[in-house]
Amino acid sequence: MSRFWSAKVNELTPYVPGEQPKVSNLIKLNTNENPYGPSPKVLEALKAEATDTLRLYPDPNAEQLKQTLANYYNLATNQIFVGNGSDEVLAHTFLGLLKQDKPLFYPDITYSFYPVYCGLYDIEYANQPLTESFEIDLTTYSTENGGVIFPNPNAPTGRVLPLTEIEQLLKRNTNTVVVVDEAYIDFGGESAISLVNNYPNLLVIQTLSKSRSLAGLRVGFAVGSPELIDGLERVKNSFNSYPLDRFAISGAVAAIEDQAYFEQTCKAITDSRNILVEELQQLKFEVLPSSANFVFAKHTERDASELAAKLREQSIIVRHFKQQRIQNYIRISIGTNEECQALVRALKGILA
Repeated sequence: MSRFWSAKVNELTPYVPGEQPKVSNLIKLNTNENPYGPSPKVLEALKAEATDTLRLYPDPNAEQLKQTLANYYNLATNQIFVGNGSDEVLAHTFLGLLKQDKPLFYPDITYSFYPVYCGLYDIEYANQPLTESFEIDLTTYSTENGGVIFPNPNAPTGRVLPLTEIEQLLKRNTNTVVVVDEAYIDFGGESAISLVNNYPNLLVIQTLSKSRSLAGLRVGFAVGSPELIDGLERVKNSFNSYPLDRFAISGAVAAIEDQAYFEQTCKAITDSRNILVEELQQLKFEVLPSSANFVFAKHTERDASELAAKLREQSIIVRHFKQQRIQNYIRISIGTNEECQALVRALKGILA
């Protein structure tokens, strides 16, 4: 606390990102990064962008990227919003669309940035409990609200909702915005982007950090009706007119256009995930069904914090959450086959 801070700063509880240790020979399975590098076409695009034009501002509207996304999803560019990572897109969404007179609804176990945004923008919220099997129950989101937001697949559980259930919610909830946060949708499940033309209150947010291997480039986007997108543009242009630099725009375009590489790496990750789940179950872990690039698991006999600490001693980092309902679970990002096998060998030694 500082006497120079504004009163608002004193009230904030900032988001704590996943640890990024500066250690060599580390198997890093704690922040859901893609274990495979970006498309070679991305690297070519970045090299081509490294010219004296960097002295000039980037396109404030990132029209090339919006057009590429519009072509990819068969939409219009005025249905696309882009930002500096999906976290910035989410931040503008909370302020521009979800700050209402009634409480915002989101799951009690979910992406831990949501309560941070609510605190930052003074948004009233009401958590909706997951079921005993850690599933989002959208039937509890039907009462009056100031908006709805949830990840699909959910984080950190990895469980996915079918598109039919999301559409049923949209049919019931027509007067406020429904935001589907699809950071992990490319590893399982069906995107709600196919519904945006039918439901003007639907906003779908995605990132290029996970399935496109661009966590270091910071590119996120939202898809929705022109009315919702215009609201986000008004917030963005009241905050930062140039959120995406020239490298981010060029690299993102190249990543989206290289469909073959995208499909190849996604399949490699889902194949590794399926193998890892089977091996964890053989080690007496209970593993939630995952449609993401991570698994959420608890051991039937051993403490999760102890397992995470023991793995760290062997230079393998996973994520442990201290939240009451999930304190017995660890979240394991899917690495390469070699990294997953190293994890399994380490766990066998620890459990023995």
